[in-house]
Amino acid sequence: MRAQRLRRTHDIEVVREDGQLRADRHFTLRARPNGLDVVRVAVSAAGGLGTAVRRNRARRRVREAIREALRGRRSAPGTDLFVVARPPALDAPSEAIRAAVTKELESVLGPERA
Repeated sequence: MRAQRLRRTHDIEVVREDGQLRADRHFTLRARPNGLDVVRVAVSAAGGLGTAVRRNRARRRVREAIREALRGRRSAPGTDLFVVARPPALDAPSEAIRAAVTKELESVLGPERA
């Protein structure tokens, strides 16, 4: 399955305010059902991560982990996800980020059905 981007500021704000919070050392994730048949994702990084280069790197690493985790799923309930990268996402091994994303997505989207 492939995710779409969550683009509209209003949609992101709704997820930030009303979404179910899941936290990991690499990122925080807020999820909210969207009533659609797609998963939409917005990835952000706080200014506290440092320069734009560091923030962009953290976002890319988390976004790629989400892409990999969703690629392995055949379907998922329509959900909006707002993810904020944390400082450990900069230096952690990619496998660690992928494992954390897979775990949190499974808790939010439910296990993959056979």
